[in-house]
Amino acid sequence: MCGRFVLAVNPQQLTLEFGLAHAPAGASNYNISPTQSVLAITNEEPDSAIELRWGLVPSWAKDLSIGAKMINARSETIEEKPAFRSAFKRRRCLIPANGFYEWRKNDDGSKTPMYIHLGDRELFAFAGLWEVRRTDEGEVLRSCTIITTGANSFMQSIHDRMPVILHQDDYADWLTPGDANVAAMKALLRPYEDAAMTAYPVSKAVNRAGYSSPELIQPLAS
Repeated sequence: MCGRFVLAVNPQQLTLEFGLAHAPAGASNYNISPTQSVLAITNEEPDSAIELRWGLVPSWAKDLSIGAKMINARSETIEEKPAFRSAFKRRRCLIPANGFYEWRKNDDGSKTPMYIHLGDRELFAFAGLWEVRRTDEGEVLRSCTIITTGANSFMQSIHDRMPVILHQDDYADWLTPGDANVAAMKALLRPYEDAAMTAYPVSKAVNRAGYSSPELIQPLAS
């Protein structure tokens, strides 16, 4: 799964990496948590980064709180689940990140937070879906989810699932406007290469949802 991640870049980095016309000057967040706002590039506005609420709220949902349970979408069943199938066909997005956290279970039953990132790339993108829902008051809520897949051999020692990290060459295909070929999109939802990933233990301060500090991604002193 993916329940926390990091985005700490300036707008210039975002515009260069994703070929954007502009990007918001949002503050860096070293501990992005569910229901917070995240930056995303949608297939409706591929030249801009916009803010979406993390935790997809389907257009038909009666209760907005359902989003807290929809932070991830399993790639294996994404075209079947009512909450995700429409978005998978029509509303896909890139969710920029520098890295993400996962909790490794230790032999004594305790858990150690691990910071995972790509060794050769400072900035990458998760495969995501986005949705639009109008509240009872007429306000428009735009939300998103991060797609997950089975862990590669590198991640298996930490967790049995991992977020889908897209290759740069696949960004344009993922952001194809309108209805897309389901088989072609599913083919992009694969584990990232083991050799490109690295991880190290970090402070348990990351357990505090909403707490953000550059110290969170510093390696834990041995």
